[in-house]
Amino acid sequence: MAGRIPEGNAVAVPTSKQARKYENLMRPSLVLCLVLSVVLGSLSTPARGETSAQGITETSPVGRWKTVDDATGKVKSVVTIWEEAGKLYGRIQKLVDPDPHDPNPRCTPCTGDQKGRPVVGLKILWDLQKDGDAWSGGTILDPESGKTYKCLLSIEDGGAKLKVRGYIGLSLLGRTQYWLRDQ
Repeated sequence: MAGRIPEGNAVAVPTSKQARKYENLMRPSLVLCLVLSVVLGSLSTPARGETSAQGITETSPVGRWKTVDDATGKVKSVVTIWEEAGKLYGRIQKLVDPDPHDPNPRCTPCTGDQKGRPVVGLKILWDLQKDGDAWSGGTILDPESGKTYKCLLSIEDGGAKLKVRGYIGLSLLGRTQYWLRDQ
């Protein structure tokens, strides 16, 4: 008596003909829902490492970063990081609130090719390579002292912060700064 309205707690069991009819009606709707969820999901969620609408990438330090002074906590400069041949490099794009007595400072304590160059435009990061979730093996330059250090970069807070570790020898002997992504 399939297809009859049940009495009490009994459950109506559709005939195989009714079940096939129901499946044939639902199959296109199910396929359409799956296709729409994939398409709409890919439009709204960036893939790992891609840039979202706000310009924040989850996994890459490539972009513009505001450097923050350790002592004052104020933004000091904007650094642009780019990738070239699988390595990361960084250059000071601009100084925020430069000294009015020396608005265009030069890296006088630097050595080699960097000596005497204007701080704006100065390459301060070079040769960093991807190492798991971080970038290492490169060098960072402190333009105030002219000293260079080994460097380790890692992304934090979903791409909003860059942990920058400069050190001599072992990573334990160094200093860490947190740079903020410039939107």
